Amino acid sequence: MASLSAFQLNVFLILAFTVTAFSALSPYYYDHVCPKALPTIKRVVEAAVYNERRMGASLLRLHFHDCFVNGCDASLLLDSTSTIDSEKNSLANKNSARGFEVIDLIKKEVDKICGRPVVSCADILAVAARDSVVALGGPSWMVPLGRRDSTAASRTQADRDIPSPFMDLPALIENFKRQGLDERDLVALSGGHTLGFAQCFTFKDRIYNETNIDDDFAEERRKTCPRSGGDTNLAPLDPSPARFDTAYFNNLVDEEALLHSDQALFNGGSTDELVKTYSENARAFSADFAKSMVKMGNIKVLTGEEGQIRLNCRKLRGFSWNVPLGRRDSITASRTVADKNLLLPFLDLPGLIESIKDKASTKETWWRSPALTL
Repeated sequence: MASLSAFQLNVFLILAFTVTAFSALSPYYYDHVCPKALPTIKRVVEAAVYNERRMGASLLRLHFHDCFVNGCDASLLLDSTSTIDSEKNSLANKNSARGFEVIDLIKKEVDKICGRPVVSCADILAVAARDSVVALGGPSWMVPLGRRDSTAASRTQADRDIPSPFMDLPALIENFKRQGLDERDLVALSGGHTLGFAQCFTFKDRIYNETNIDDDFAEERRKTCPRSGGDTNLAPLDPSPARFDTAYFNNLVDEEALLHSDQALFNGGSTDELVKTYSENARAFSADFAKSMVKMGNIKVLTGEEGQIRLNCRKLRGFSWNVPLGRRDSITASRTVADKNLLLPFLDLPGLIESIKDKASTKETWWRSPALTL
């Protein structure tokens, strides 16, 4: 009986920890704070995708690349400064990641409709990714919200943690495992490559040197990706790069994956069966993709008082505080009192401490007020 009670206690603690870990985020986070926030994000995303269908894939990719580097905290959006080594300059993002101006516009419109900056850039990325998939015919899902924005970025970590298009299956599995994602997440999220394009340099070696590739497919891709030069030329990741479907998985089964890392998912390894399932069952793929997007969106999120809510997604927000108000103006003045009480530039440390202490002693409540928050 005692062992049973101990087992029940362990189960309770595990469930409690799980609930606590995810309860900080909620799909209803902005319902009362700013109920028009999500419709505003959707409106801007739909307009951007209508203007350029490729933008949907770009916005989805921003969320993915953000979450894989220190969690879903909008660190990817920070520009370089003397103290920020921007992730935009990492190997996976430089001259490749795009859609930043759409995020800027969303932030501007959301802050305008909300009347103040209450929606984080990290949440904007998560919602924009979902709305992009929906705009291109994919599934929808409830996005847990309440993320906060980071105060740092790491190009070095981006180079280490964002999966490379040259990875084999074991490296991909290990890469996703470090983020708390399993093989099903790996295959489902890789299905995001049903949208978008890749640059020639990312698949050049595959179409000229690899053997697990359909000959006709390789020949077709070589027309726009020469052995020498043309590194930035684009090719679609699947035959319908602006429609969310299962064509990507059909390509893998037919050895027509554009990237080495994609074909690695169907090359005699542990993920072959799942790829085959998704190629035959669009509903199963869509359901698993949505689940994995929610799971990925919960990686190392900042909540509560962690991080900040940026005013500009590209820049850190400076320190500020709430100013206690209600002062009234005097009807007198005293030069003598000013000479006595204002700090003098030649005071030594003991003198400064004593002077400030005298003033703080009568204002202790003010100094310690919770309203004075940085």
